[in-house]
Amino acid sequence: MAGIGTPAGAAPRRRPFSMGWQQKAAMLALLAYCVWALSAMGVNSERLANGWSAAAKFIGLMFPPQMGKMDELWQGLKETMQIAVLATAAGIALSLPVGLMSAANMSPAPLRALGRGLIAVCRALHPVISAILFVKAVGFGPLAGILALVVATVGFVGKLFADAIEEISPKPIEAIRATGASFMNVVLFGVLPQVISRFVGFATYQLDSNLRNSTMVGIVGAGGIGGVLFAAFLRYEYNFVFTILAAVIIIIVAGELVVTAVRKALNV
Repeated sequence: MAGIGTPAGAAPRRRPFSMGWQQKAAMLALLAYCVWALSAMGVNSERLANGWSAAAKFIGLMFPPQMGKMDELWQGLKETMQIAVLATAAGIALSLPVGLMSAANMSPAPLRALGRGLIAVCRALHPVISAILFVKAVGFGPLAGILALVVATVGFVGKLFADAIEEISPKPIEAIRATGASFMNVVLFGVLPQVISRFVGFATYQLDSNLRNSTMVGIVGAGGIGGVLFAAFLRYEYNFVFTILAAVIIIIVAGELVVTAVRKALNV
């Protein structure tokens, strides 16, 4: 017997937001894989319980915070800020030509393949991996951190910039080219006005990201507060570790607030 409101011979109507058998099978397969992966890696309730007790003991060793090394803390934070700002500025400057080179509507296929390949390489390298490579190349210090974050910036901003250029309207570009304008004039007056707001958004986000990553690359010797944090761990100065972590959190939150204010001011 057909359901009420359903014509005879018609398939029953699926309830709104309900999953079909394909979606349910996929969810069950994903759940089964997660259970198998956790068991294969040795993750179990006993290990989690021991981890919670060890974490509570470790947190107890952090109190009271040590405030007697503010000069060392400030030097690390200042170096972290310098690394983040310099890496963002250099990375954005390089992302502009890389993005143009990688856009399908601005470059021939061989040049586009080169640009996309460069972006893929930059995106494949985690900032910590890049920092290790540059520490080996240029030695310990902030220069290695700057270079590592430049690579990360080119990989992220370059890809988004290329994708944004491919989505622009071709009409202004065709009109400017019809006047006999040079390639740089086409970019300045036909491309940038259409993507500048998005590009500013990419740049401000990347500054915030580099500020976070600059604290991480220092752990492998690339300068910044990460080096101070790692040294404190090696000396078992866990109360100073807490002071460093609190300062890093404050810097990240302050940077997030500044970036948000800039994006609101520029309406991006």
